[in-house]
Amino acid sequence: MKKLLFIFATSFTLFSCAHEVSEQQDNAKGGGEKDLSQLSKAYFASGCFWCVEAVFESVRGVEEAVSGYAGGKIKDPTYYQVSSGKIKHAEAVMVYYDPLVVSYATLVDVFFNSHNPSTLNRQGPDSGPQYRSIAFYENDGERKIIESKIAGILERGEYTRVTTQVIPFDVFYDAEDYHQDYERNNPNNGYVKAVSIPRLNAFKAKMSEVLK
Repeated sequence: MKKLLFIFATSFTLFSCAHEVSEQQDNAKGGGEKDLSQLSKAYFASGCFWCVEAVFESVRGVEEAVSGYAGGKIKDPTYYQVSSGKIKHAEAVMVYYDPLVVSYATLVDVFFNSHNPSTLNRQGPDSGPQYRSIAFYENDGERKIIESKIAGILERGEYTRVTTQVIPFDVFYDAEDYHQDYERNNPNNGYVKAVSIPRLNAFKAKMSEVLK
């Protein structure tokens, strides 16, 4: 029995966001810089940022999603500091979007329809406070939209609880270059194949009307 538990735990770890990075960090690919200065920004955390970035970049009106860290107090955190779970930052994304094409309310729908907001400090195989669900708001209007969406989820009985933190945005730190566009640049990575791509496809099936 102990041997079976060990095998299960080992397999589970092999397909975790934190485990896979050391094998793939040299596969980052550069690209041309986009002019994002005229776009609006939104900030979310919902598990491994490789998955979350890919989800938002599939949405019409989203020009770019940047993987990074938010929700903590330490300046310029590193991936290994955040992935330890010992600091308050979570893996997060900064979403650049055109509000004439996609509304903030729709982005919040994308957020809630692409992860499980009822699991505390866990998404899929990834566990720890760095993977917690957070919707950051920059003004009272955004806060009201998020809270209204949560109320709707509970009223419809989609989940019996929502653990998503609704907190004011403070600061966002870009993750290291090799994390950017990770799913796109590393399609054969074990975690990407086992977790990221299925998560993206599940979202696409759920909200096909918003896709590019």
